Amino acid sequence: MLPVLADSVRLADDGVHILDRRVFPAERVWVRCRTVEDVARAVEDMVTQSSGPYFAVLWGMVLAAREAADLEPAAARAYLDRAAARLTATRRTNNHLRKAVRAVLSTVDDTGWRTGAELEAAALAGARAGDERYRTRSRLLGEFTAELLPDSGSVLTHCWADLYLVELVLALGRAGKRIGFVCTETRPYLQGARLTAATLVEMGVDTRVITDGMGAAVLAAGEVDALVTAGDRVTMDGHVVNKIGTLGLAVAAHAFEVPFLAMVQAPDRNAATAADVPIEHRSGDEWLTGGYPVFDITPPRFVTLVVTDRGPFDPRKLADYYREAP
Repeated sequence: MLPVLADSVRLADDGVHILDRRVFPAERVWVRCRTVEDVARAVEDMVTQSSGPYFAVLWGMVLAAREAADLEPAAARAYLDRAAARLTATRRTNNHLRKAVRAVLSTVDDTGWRTGAELEAAALAGARAGDERYRTRSRLLGEFTAELLPDSGSVLTHCWADLYLVELVLALGRAGKRIGFVCTETRPYLQGARLTAATLVEMGVDTRVITDGMGAAVLAAGEVDALVTAGDRVTMDGHVVNKIGTLGLAVAAHAFEVPFLAMVQAPDRNAATAADVPIEHRSGDEWLTGGYPVFDITPPRFVTLVVTDRGPFDPRKLADYYREAP
């Protein structure tokens, strides 16, 4: 059985149902999004996080096709473009939202649809293909990362309640490796304490939660064998963009000679450097006062390996990823 967060966004006849990660695991509340705009607001308000927005956008584009079904073909296609722009603007730093939109639109444009029913069927086929592709690539990512970890020990994580985490744990189990996890609480939404740790416990993994301020001390004490996180985006020159706080842990890991493995399905070939990545800022109402950045950027000198669905790469040699066979 997969953990709850591995299937937390679902398409239904009455809309897209999204598990509210803001209150999980204390409560299991599903938010029903009847329209594309409802989906966009749910993503913006962080009802869903981590890999959740990718799936929300996939199924949100299916809602867009439903909403456009009665329009003339040219107007319907233009409606999908507007929906795509609205959805991808919700969380700008993670480029998976653009991939979700592209998965749907590429299928729509390849099918030669003529009626509203055909449009919806094409969008649904594209979304299902995008769903399966993400899950398949996550499984590969988990397997490659598991190979880099010892037969027993523990790793430090930050945020990261994602399918990457689920697939890593499953791969470790298949390999017979016994790895425990130390999870930072991850302010301000406590994703590490509430989401990552809850998922690990649900999967039967030895799990310990620490405060965000304890990370360097844990690394200094030699309590973990690696720092392992996901990456919301990795640039072609090896900068890892991830949840705010990753940079500090990476610097500490480097100082104490603990390897840092950053998991991402693929480096973003549209982001040559960190300057090409928009960093999302959120309202200070979620924290104290003033806006704050949600992500930080770790330079490649603090990253041991970027692990992708094609294996691990030196962060300074990520162009090699696109030289591999597709």
